[in-house]
Amino acid sequence: MRLFHSRITQPAPAERVLSVLAAAHSMTVVNDGLDPIEVHRFDGTGAMGHIHLHEPSEVGPTHPDTRVPIRLEFTDIAPTPVRDRLRARVTVTGLLSARYSTETTESTCMEFGQAVVEDHRGRTFVTLEALQGTAPDPIATSEAAMLTHLMDSHGELVPLLLRLVRPQPDRSVERVFPLAMDRYGVTLRLEHPDSHRDVRLPFATPVSRIDQAGPQIHALLAAARRASHPNRLPA
Repeated sequence: MRLFHSRITQPAPAERVLSVLAAAHSMTVVNDGLDPIEVHRFDGTGAMGHIHLHEPSEVGPTHPDTRVPIRLEFTDIAPTPVRDRLRARVTVTGLLSARYSTETTESTCMEFGQAVVEDHRGRTFVTLEALQGTAPDPIATSEAAMLTHLMDSHGELVPLLLRLVRPQPDRSVERVFPLAMDRYGVTLRLEHPDSHRDVRLPFATPVSRIDQAGPQIHALLAAARRASHPNRLPA
């Protein structure tokens, strides 16, 4: 008997969490009972560059009551000028051996509690095991620059991709933007006068290196040029 497997066309929750953590330039740190701390990292390490996640059994002092509950909050914002730019929220909770401080120059070991990602698919809990067993998305840290470049330098080509959307969008579409990109494909935001919807255009094969992303985009554009459609937007 021959087995058929559906092709993966979008990232799993653990991949979404890793992508947000890898690309984030800032985060909100909430220590137990203290005001939130806004942390910004502009040294190339990313917001998570000074936090290490560990299994509960790996860290922690002899007296667990001295540990400090901590919550890390991340907001994933679209780099393109869409109406609703919030793409996802990620929250990571755990315990520290001492209160987090931006003054420290050393990495802080965080005893992992749980991770939660909230996006258009709803709320999903992600385990540390799932995070450790997931490869980072090679596009994550370059996605914003790539989408911005696509809009600023090749914006006239974006509506062309509507030819690949199924079912075909109706004539009420006013604008189309690239909303997101990951190793599996591109998400377009189709804006109507009073609403919007998002559609996925999967790559032929998932990207495993960042230098494969450009050829995959060109392949989508080539397929769109070969397609025919009655859309009124310029292409």
